[in-house]
Formats: sequence, structure tokens, C-alpha cells
Amino acid sequence: MKRHLEIMDTTLRDGEQTSGVSFTSSEKLTLAKLLLEELKVDRIEVASARVSEGELDAVKQITQWAGEQQFLEKVEVLTFVDGGVSLDWMQKAGAITQNLLTKGSMNHLKYQLKKTPKEHFKDIADIFTQATERGFVTNIYLEDWSNGMRNSKGYVMEFLEFLTTQPVKRVLLPDTLGILTHTETKEFLSEIIEKFPQLHIDFHGHNDYDLGVANIMEAVKAGCHGLHLTVNGMGERAGNAPMASAIAVINDFLPEVSIQVNEKALYRVSKLVSAFTGVGIPANKPIVGENVFTQTAGIHADGDSKKNLYFSDLMPERFGRKRKYALGKMSGKANIQKNLQELGLTLNDEELKKVTARIIELGDKKEKVTKEDLPYIISDVLDTDYQQKVFVKSYVLTHSKGLRPSTTLSVEINGKSFEENASGDGQYDAFMNALRKIYSTQKMELPKLVDYSVRIPPGSNSDALCETIITWNANGKEFTSRGLDSDQTVSAIKATEKMLNII
Repeated sequence: MKRHLEIMDTTLRDGEQTSGVSFTSSEKLTLAKLLLEELKVDRIEVASARVSEGELDAVKQITQWAGEQQFLEKVEVLTFVDGGVSLDWMQKAGAITQNLLTKGSMNHLKYQLKKTPKEHFKDIADIFTQATERGFVTNIYLEDWSNGMRNSKGYVMEFLEFLTTQPVKRVLLPDTLGILTHTETKEFLSEIIEKFPQLHIDFHGHNDYDLGVANIMEAVKAGCHGLHLTVNGMGERAGNAPMASAIAVINDFLPEVSIQVNEKALYRVSKLVSAFTGVGIPANKPIVGENVFTQTAGIHADGDSKKNLYFSDLMPERFGRKRKYALGKMSGKANIQKNLQELGLTLNDEELKKVTARIIELGDKKEKVTKEDLPYIISDVLDTDYQQKVFVKSYVLTHSKGLRPSTTLSVEINGKSFEENASGDGQYDAFMNALRKIYSTQKMELPKLVDYSVRIPPGSNSDALCETIITWNANGKEFTSRGLDSDQTVSAIKATEKMLNII
């Protein structure tokens, strides 16, 4: 039978130690609900005791909700060997499970606490006694355990022997500085699990050498009972072992264990954490990165059309995503055909050859080519019916302190000119309000603006070209349009003009 592997998410505690990241109370509550109800992790570590009044308020909100949902034992708080002060804090917060932080290496014990093992164990035993009397569940962290195993194994073994005499629910073994190799991870955990079979062992991996996922694989092979992960690999320094990659690896390569995490929620949770923290997801980050299910080389797209030759078990649908085919200088006919199919367009071989040549030419100039650009490229190359029918002919944008921005706009649609003016909360909003007036007179509805982003090349100056990328929703289908100009508002207007022709 497979053994159940507990997944503990520590994004809200250890992940919050990412430089510059701090969740609000409402953000913590939202993520706690998402992690337990949709992602379906077994446990969440939500805060450190005694940090701030804001942290106390956040944990109160989470524990109140968790209690109503019968999830209270799944909510954990980091506590300290402080004579019971942390336990008082937990009681105020309504939490019942503590993750007690202790010293897992002689180095930390000797130079940080300046205590002997016997003195440290006595202090810990006192906390266990108080926690038991007050009805708390206790897990225990052996901080710097990995260095402890390398340099003071006798101390670690003495510590674990002591813990067999205490009412501990889980022993949490962190690679605090992310220094372990995968072979050490398996060797150290195998030795401990064999020697102390009565202890529940969790492994907490960091990613300083980019070995976080490799180490969690070996920890599972060694027989550990739980893993600590963070969404997007959030955490101090290089971060923690990332949730999405770890879950995919466990499901695909570790058949001896079962987990209950919902893969389809990984991408959604990842995007929300990125939005809350302002920490972007690298485009090439496995599972959740923007590009990881995008084929660029034409030979790969061709292979996908021939018995899915370039597919693997990492199918995007598993994670609520779709495969894409990039257009650029590496594109072949197969890439372009895949995009044409999505647009409902067909070309003969000669036409396809000409369009492919133009896309490669644009790619060589470092110009972006999207699926939505294809009708224009086809029109330009083949002189087909896909001619531009909507032109933003002229506009006046005004912006004065103390007055609402306004726009006077002239648009040509199918050879007929229209003019309107409107005000708005900003220059672009005023432009859109004028545009809506024009389209309403033609009994036409504009798509809904879903997302709007502006970027300039890294290291550029104030005169740099701005690229505005706008995502629209029309009849339940999303598409994007781009505009490029040295003026941000003008680049947005160019992106909007492209949208008007697409619809």
C-alpha cells in the first residue's frame, strides 16, 4: 500500500521571509482558504508568534475561519523556547498547533544560545509540559539540522533520543541554509528514520544550490512522512523547495507515496501569490512559468502534429493550462499552422511559405509576433481581405491639474468618419469613453478590458519605447493586443486600434 505523504505549505510564514514581502491580514486569510480548500494541502504554517499586532490579527482571522471549517489542527504557528510567552500568544490567536523552533546543531546551540545540550533539552521539556497542560499540539523544528548532521551528528542523535520521551507529534528537519546534496539528504534521513521509527519526520528544504526539488525527492525515498513547500519557491535568500515542481515530481516519479494536492489549482494559486507579493514568476519557471508550455522551434510543433512526438507527462491540462506555439525567427510552418487553426484561418502551401518567411524576418528584427498579429501579416504579405478597416485618425488628449482629463477623438470605420469627445479618470480612460460613444452609435459593443501592462526595456531612459499589452475579453474569449510608442498613452491607443480591427 502507498503511504500518505503530508504536504505542509509554509508560504505564509517562511515564504513571507522573502525580501520585501509582507502579506496583509486579508491576503493571509484569502491564501489560507485557497491552500486548504482548493489546493488541498494537508497543513499550513501561517505565522511566527510574537511578531506584531498585525500578525496576531491575521492568525485570529485564519483560526476563526479554520475552526468553523474543522481545519484548526491544520493551521500551525512557529513558536520559540521562551518560557511560554509564545504559548500565550498562540492562545490569544486561537491556534492549537505549535512548531517549536529549537537548535539542531551544536554550532547554533553553542554560539547563539550559549547553552549545553542538557540545559537546552530541559528548557524544551518545560515547553512540552506547558503545551500539553494547555491542550496544544507540538511539532518541533531542529534549526540548522543539516549542518548538525554534517558536523555534530552525536548531538542530533542525542536530541532525537530525548524527543522519543516527549509528547511530540512531528519532528521537522530543515536544511536551513540549503547546503545539502541529494545523496546527503537520503543518507541522513534514512539513518534517522531507521533508528527512530516511532517519530514522524518532516523534511524542510531550501534552494540555495537549486537542489530543493532533488532533495525532496530523496527525502521521500528515505521514508520521510511530510514535506514543507512554498508557492513559487518563496522564502529567504534563494527560497524554499517550490510547491508546483515538487508536486509534479512526486506524482510522476514517486509511486510509493500518495498525496492529496490538487494539481489543477497550482497555477491559479501561483498567480495569486505573485499578485499579492509583487514578485514576478520567471517565464521559464517549471509548471507555472509563462513559457513552459510554449513550443518555439518549428520542428517541435511539427512533431506535436505527428503522434505528439514532443509531448511528455507534463501536459499543461494537468495544471489548468494550454499549450501554445510561439511565433518568431525559430518558427516553422507547423508553428504557424497551429496558431492559424486557433484563429479559424487556413492557407495553402504557397501562402503559408510566404507568411512563414515574413514572421522569420520580423523575428530577426526582435519584433514580437503574436497569434493576433497573423491576420495583419497575412494581409500584408498576401494582399487578402484582411485589410485594416478601423483607423484612429486623430485625437487630442488634455491633462490639467485640478481638471478631469478629456479627449476629442476621430475614428474611421469602414471608410466612414466619426468624432466624439469625453472625459475620464485618466487620458486613456477618456479616450475609451469617447470610443464607446462612437461604437454605441453603431450599436457595437467593445470588449471588456481584463488586464493592462506597460513595460520598457531594462536599463532604458525616459525616452524609451513603451510596449503596452492589453488583454481583452469578448464573448467569453480572451485575446491580447500590443502597441509600441515612446508615449505610454499613445502605445495604449495603438494597442486599442489593433483590438478594434481584430474584433
